Amino acid sequence: MAAPVTGWWPDTPSSLADEQIRIASLEAPNWIPEPGARIGAVFVCFERGGIGRGASGDGGWAAAVVRDGRRTVISMVRGEAGAAYEPGLLALREGRLLDAAVTSLAARPDALLVDATGRDHPRRAGLALHLGALLDLPTLGVTNRPLVASGPEPGLARFSRSPLAIGNEVVGYRLRTREAARSLCVHAGWRTTPESAVDVVVQAIVRFRTPEPLRKARTLARRARAGHWRMASATRSTKF
Repeated sequence: MAAPVTGWWPDTPSSLADEQIRIASLEAPNWIPEPGARIGAVFVCFERGGIGRGASGDGGWAAAVVRDGRRTVISMVRGEAGAAYEPGLLALREGRLLDAAVTSLAARPDALLVDATGRDHPRRAGLALHLGALLDLPTLGVTNRPLVASGPEPGLARFSRSPLAIGNEVVGYRLRTREAARSLCVHAGWRTTPESAVDVVVQAIVRFRTPEPLRKARTLARRARAGHWRMASATRSTKF
């Protein structure tokens, strides 16, 4: 395996681009999902009312969740956006907050769902892949739309899928998680393939369009933003 990620988040577009190129070149063994694997998720949302797509310093709330036996362990972190939003540079804005939320979990997941792309990226290292490489944790991305990849819509039946590709390289799939509902884009991340990423998402669908761990993390982050989550300290873990 090539040298691991250095454990830091770049703070300029040029340094991030260099690090993304380096991460994309790393090789690591593929993670194989097993029955009972602990699938976690992390999600960050930012304060409302800003101009455009957000600015550096926006208040943010990041929630991470993982099922550990009979309980769901939660970590909540409050912080600030590291940068304004720019396509392909999401790690500048969200990386540190997501990292802190996952690192604060009392139970480590076997794999992590991230609201970001992975190999579907101009430098083949979107935030889902970057975060997994830094944490040494298998990851996969789930988004509403691709970043640079393209591909047809899947059939209308539940769990129909169709490939997302950049040139001849398949980097993810469109997946119909509910019959006739809008499809999701599922992205290969760190130590996952497009196929294993889809398998994990299918297993994580319960009642809703969004995989359950990611839906829970999103709900918790939004509740915190709305003021419904009281934190005694910067982070907190408890039952869901």
